[in-house]
Amino acid sequence: MFEKIEIFKKRYDELNVRLYDPDVAADAQLYAKLMKELNEITPIVEKYVEYKTAVQAEADAKQMLLEESDDEMRELLNEELKASTAAIEKTSEELKILLLPKDPNDERNVIVEIRAGAGGEEAALFCSSLFRMYSMYAEKRGFKTELINANETELGGYREISFMVNGSGAFSRLKFESGVHRVQRVPDTESQGRIHTSTVTVAVLPEADEVELDIDPKDLKIDTFRSSGAGGQHINKTSSAIRITHLPTGMVVECQDERSQFKNRDKAMKVLKSRLLNEKREAQSSAIAAERKAQVGTGDRNERIRTYNFPQSRVTDHRIGLTLYKIDSIINGELDEIIDALITADRAEKLLDN
Repeated sequence: MFEKIEIFKKRYDELNVRLYDPDVAADAQLYAKLMKELNEITPIVEKYVEYKTAVQAEADAKQMLLEESDDEMRELLNEELKASTAAIEKTSEELKILLLPKDPNDERNVIVEIRAGAGGEEAALFCSSLFRMYSMYAEKRGFKTELINANETELGGYREISFMVNGSGAFSRLKFESGVHRVQRVPDTESQGRIHTSTVTVAVLPEADEVELDIDPKDLKIDTFRSSGAGGQHINKTSSAIRITHLPTGMVVECQDERSQFKNRDKAMKVLKSRLLNEKREAQSSAIAAERKAQVGTGDRNERIRTYNFPQSRVTDHRIGLTLYKIDSIINGELDEIIDALITADRAEKLLDN
């Protein structure tokens, strides 16, 4: 591990010198690239310096104990020795985590698609609840949410809704939300007070870069139509909505959120590229390591990952056995406790694999 860190340290020193080179500073693209690399390795180097400081403190305390005869001083030195030994263990574990292979998609924007499953109108209403939850969470993290497409029901739910979350690290925070979310609650329309169980499927896709996927225009069928839905402005006034069909796969994407046909087409293409790239990545991951869990749990969108039980104010994430009795705050976008626990579990699993 430390041989690898020494390589990072050497590169860190090189980058700090190069970034002061006038020729590099004059090349905005090169400067940005080197600065990005420096920012990525700085936490590792800083933690390594912290580790080496603790190692030196431990060695100094041991040496002084050999030379010290005063009981009071020896007690102080023993405390210093314990503290430095604990610091070595802590920084060593933190270095292992920092050295884990990073998901190349972690810093990307994401496309979130939420679809009603079993449960009819109640599932559609829960789609709306999850959209609100993720929107509030995104706002708390400083991310920007942008609606792509929505198929609304008469009661204000969604049969399906898709939206973008823009912000550095958006995928790293939301990637574990893919899967089946189950809700248990008494619907407003239920006169007998019976609890209904409904399901909603969530898919979280990293936004594809333009250069990653080349789509032949001949493989696309693009249709325009008038926006439709339960209410809303600009409905059925202009044929600005876009439907793109990828002929080789049969994949269909719609976008009718914008008044501009061009903007709707641009959004729809982003979704199509991200879906196609996600399928490509999943196929590659299966071929490389069929047994490796790509996300906490299997990451399968058909897998039930979380249950929201409103009568008991309980939220349970089944992948890590985490249960929290604070459903109101979670449904209002307070997701960090769950997400942090999922990230920790994923890191622990990766540490075992390494």
